[in-house]
Amino acid sequence: MTPDAPTATLVTGSSLARRHAGDRLLALFGLLATLLGLIALGALLFDVLRDGVGRLSWQFLTSYPSRRPAEAGILAALAGTFYVILLTAAIAIPLGVAAAVHLEEYGVRGRLSRLIEVNIANLAGVPSIIYGLLGLGLFVRLMDMGRSVLAGACTLALLALPVVILSTREALRAVPPSLREGSYALGATKWQTIWHQVLPAAFPSILTGLILSLSRAIGETAPLITLGALTYVPFTPDSVWSPFTVLPIQIYNWVSRPQAAFAENAAAGIVVLLAVLLVMNSAAIVLRDRLQKIRL
Repeated sequence: MTPDAPTATLVTGSSLARRHAGDRLLALFGLLATLLGLIALGALLFDVLRDGVGRLSWQFLTSYPSRRPAEAGILAALAGTFYVILLTAAIAIPLGVAAAVHLEEYGVRGRLSRLIEVNIANLAGVPSIIYGLLGLGLFVRLMDMGRSVLAGACTLALLALPVVILSTREALRAVPPSLREGSYALGATKWQTIWHQVLPAAFPSILTGLILSLSRAIGETAPLITLGALTYVPFTPDSVWSPFTVLPIQIYNWVSRPQAAFAENAAAGIVVLLAVLLVMNSAAIVLRDRLQKIRL
């Protein structure tokens, strides 16, 4: 047995060396893939900022669209974006969180539950234009909402719901069972346990899913174009039944124009849309971090 020991040690050493080499190679590949994505993103941001920063001004933010590029602004699209995204959040968040709570806390593990889970996961990957066709048939025509802010928000809420449900369920699963058991031991009912213990503990993680879903919704163009959102709106919405436009549609309209000045307007609109997304995400991240510190 003694003569074989060096051989076994050598084999083990060479095997570990190969594993370490594979780990380093995988880490290098991951770093290169990350750098490639960051370089592409940086190039796109540089191109947009170069074309659009010079066009940004208070007049651009407070003016309505115009056929003259120098006089055109994004006030109607910016107001429509805030209207639509706030109404989308008001519809999607309560419904998505309630559905996740029912499936995770009250649902019976069986064929029906698995079927619902599979369908929700599949809906998260459905192309956005399909939701636009659904919104056109259901909200605009069948429910007679017209091409209104409410119809657009309901369509985007359907788009955001699968992500909200899936992320909320994962957050609820991450809550330690001991928290529920301790609440039950003190005499709390199931609903009291969910409302006062489980949801507050899961809320920081739920916010991550809400950020992702609303960020996707605010940048969608295809569903709203299919729905019939206007490309030229010289007024701001004054109710949920008003016609509307949003920043992605206004940007798409300017990009489709042949004049170079409209391309600069589109680049400035992209900068504003990125700023809105950054503010939304930053606010949600700060709120999430504060809630996590409070829970700790």
